[in-house]
Amino acid sequence: MADSRHFTVGPVTLNYRLDGRGPEPLVCIHGVGSYLEAWSGVAERLADRFTILTFDLRGHGGSTRIKGRYEIDDFVGETLALADHVGFGRFNLAGFSLGGLIAQRLTLTHPERVKRLVLLSTVAGRNPEERRRVLDRLAALQAGQPGSHYDASLSRWLTEGFQERNPELIQGLRERNAGNDPACYAAAYRVLAETDFGGFLDQIRCPTLIATGEEDIGSNPRMARTMHDSIPGSELHILPGLRHSILIEAPDAVARLMGRFLTPADHPKETASHG
Repeated sequence: MADSRHFTVGPVTLNYRLDGRGPEPLVCIHGVGSYLEAWSGVAERLADRFTILTFDLRGHGGSTRIKGRYEIDDFVGETLALADHVGFGRFNLAGFSLGGLIAQRLTLTHPERVKRLVLLSTVAGRNPEERRRVLDRLAALQAGQPGSHYDASLSRWLTEGFQERNPELIQGLRERNAGNDPACYAAAYRVLAETDFGGFLDQIRCPTLIATGEEDIGSNPRMARTMHDSIPGSELHILPGLRHSILIEAPDAVARLMGRFLTPADHPKETASHG
């Protein structure tokens, strides 16, 4: 994988990486408490067809641990500035979880920049119970309980079988999480918890791929179907036996879906749907 680089936009210096030499530009946005390396398994499998931009969001990884309230348009503006910096005019855009919300917002506000959109383990149209659960988790974070939040999250993110087979990876994830700044994590989590573009997704007009794990509680199949029903001509995949962290547990499956969808010559039919 390529070495990390740095780019400053406003008060934030973003840690980023460019991988691959393919002709198609692809921007990938990670989720809350994560980092650019979450995309490594997918990026390695797509490097022959794409030039892939991954980066640490503000408050995450090697980017500036800026304090205070975060807004989704902070993330959008920094993503676009970084895309401009690396020479991506129009690009394919993929977002995971919070990254999917950022990708939705970017596509809604700057449709001319996005060629094709990939929404992985992303939320939209939460019902009252789902809103209550995520706001309860936010309240726990804001009260200073990040450790208990993370321990409870592992079972939502990864299957028990995967955790048992990959103890070193799980330990690495725990260590990376322990390195997060609690205030930055909570600031980003507030954006995830309080943002919902369910009523606006019918305005997205670019080809869109939606995928989530069959057993994902937070970004569940019902939400994925809501997005699919709202976005004209979108394509839906529910990945059997998986939970939230499909980038970590199933990079092969995700890369296959993305590679086929984002390569128009391999994907002549825009409106296919697979449940």
